[in-house]
Amino acid sequence: MGKKRIITDESVKDTTGEQKSPAVSGRNIKRIESGRVYIQASYNNTMISFTDEVGNVIAQASAGGLGFKGPKKATPYAANRIVEALSEKIKKVGIKDIVVYVKGIGSGRESAVRALVGQGLNIIAIKDVTPVPHNGPRSRKPRRV
Repeated sequence: MGKKRIITDESVKDTTGEQKSPAVSGRNIKRIESGRVYIQASYNNTMISFTDEVGNVIAQASAGGLGFKGPKKATPYAANRIVEALSEKIKKVGIKDIVVYVKGIGSGRESAVRALVGQGLNIIAIKDVTPVPHNGPRSRKPRRV
C-alpha cells in the first residue's frame, strides 16, 4: 500500500521513522523569500501562524501550546516566546520579508510585532483585520422613569 504518514503538530513522520518539517516537500526544502504572519490576540490566548504568499501554513504556535496556562497565555511575554519558537521553525525555510495581519484586541498584539522585528524579519506592511461591527443589533428601548 505504500508509506503511511502520521501527521503531528510539529512535523510529518513517515512509517520509516524519519521526521520531515512541514515546509519540506519530498527531499527538497522549499526556499520562501516572503510570506505572511497572522497574529490573533484575544483576551484568553495569542496565536501566530506563518504562511507563504498563497496562504499555506508553514509554522504555527500558540501560548497554550508552549505551556502557558490561564491568564498568562494572553500576556506580552507569552507573545514574545511564541515568536521566538516560530523563528526557530522558519529559519530552515528562509523567510525574510513578511506582511503582518493582526486580529483581536489582546495585550500580545504589539509585543508580537516588536518581537518579529527583533528576530531580524523585514516587515513590509502591518494590517489590522479585527472585525468591527458596522451597525450591530437593535438597541434597547429607552428606560422610562
